[in-house]
Amino acid sequence: MKTLSAFLVATFAFGGLNMQANAQERVWRCGNEYTNNATLAQQRGCKIMEGGNVTVVQGSRPVASAASSSSGAAAARSPAGSPRVDGADQRARDGEARSVLEAELKKAQDRQAQLLKDYNNGEPEKQGSESKNYQKYLDRVAEMKAEIDRNQSDIDGIQREIGRLPAAANR
Repeated sequence: MKTLSAFLVATFAFGGLNMQANAQERVWRCGNEYTNNATLAQQRGCKIMEGGNVTVVQGSRPVASAASSSSGAAAARSPAGSPRVDGADQRARDGEARSVLEAELKKAQDRQAQLLKDYNNGEPEKQGSESKNYQKYLDRVAEMKAEIDRNQSDIDGIQREIGRLPAAANR
């Protein structure tokens, strides 16, 4: 019995030493870096990590490709792999886009003029049953005002898009 007790005590004592040897050293966190070097951590003002094991896996840094660094601003404008368009084709596309946007702007402005005429400064003519049901009239006036606001927003957006296009060469 004494031998068994001595054996168990020796086993636990040896096992305890072995577990301490396997235990992780103190680890300090320095921003996004971790270190177990106490002197370095004190010099840099790092904070000690408490309550758990820390596993740090070193990753590889992304390598900048030579094409992206040499092309600079051109790479920012067009996605990778997009076909190159020569200047004359691009000017033709810009001119076509401008004409389409100008046609849309004209249509929206004509519609705005008609909406404002119908709105009559907030007092449009009453229709049918609106003379008997004033709330119905008020609802229609509110709808007209909202439609005028939406159309004006559309006009502003089209004008912004036209402003983003390069200046027309032959105008």
